[in-house]
Amino acid sequence: MAQQNENRPDSHKPADDDPGPPFPRVREVPAGAPLRWIGRGLGDLRACPIPSLFYGFCFTGMGLLLTVMFRHAYEYTAALTSGFLILGPFLAMGLYELSRRRERGESCTLAPTLTVWRRNAGNIGVFAVVLGVVFLVWARASLVVFALFYTEEMPSLSGFVGQMLRLENLEFLGVYFGVGLIFAFVAFAASVVSIPLMLDRNQDAVSAMLASFGALLRNPAPMLLWAVLIVSLTLIGFLTFHVGLVLTMPIVGHATWHAYRDLVEPVAERT
Repeated sequence: MAQQNENRPDSHKPADDDPGPPFPRVREVPAGAPLRWIGRGLGDLRACPIPSLFYGFCFTGMGLLLTVMFRHAYEYTAALTSGFLILGPFLAMGLYELSRRRERGESCTLAPTLTVWRRNAGNIGVFAVVLGVVFLVWARASLVVFALFYTEEMPSLSGFVGQMLRLENLEFLGVYFGVGLIFAFVAFAASVVSIPLMLDRNQDAVSAMLASFGALLRNPAPMLLWAVLIVSLTLIGFLTFHVGLVLTMPIVGHATWHAYRDLVEPVAERT
């Protein structure tokens, strides 16, 4: 009987199934590291101008399209435009891939980056659903805040912008940006290194998001500066009627790849 058990093909043999990538290990980085990431992102933009600017024009085109479609309902425009900060990590996948290809000494070709999501489609899809839910809840919350503070008649677009610039209706501004900050924090915490991890290592979505939260908790000062830089560059794009997004979004996208490289330890080679 013992001899028969030894002859079974699955007896006393280690499993051949690939266990998958290990859980990402997060590193501590200097407080000024995000400035270095921006510099490297600018270097990638200069090295790969045509495909990088293609994605920049896509961001600008989306912003202008939203503005035109909802020009008479800017409460929707405000929610959808701010959604750039929530959905941006998913929309910038092609920029991550360009940085990855340049890092590996490969050509800066646009075509392969357009379908890079296929490399880990299932997990990227799960992450996209998570960000999509956050975005939809934020959009609904944004409309509720507008409805609470403008119960009779909505001001004109110029009137609303005037209130923003002159800091009128401070209660509305405080509540609106306070609620938006909560959703932005959740999206930012979940996406610091998530998609680069999924593209580079075929990581599962849950581990990638947990690693992103870990990066935030272990590096609060650098992450705060990184968030400020992202918001600032995005606002520059918005304040230039979305035209500035042509340059600012590629820089942020490329810089995000370098943030991932600094924040996550490389996988040790298996022996």
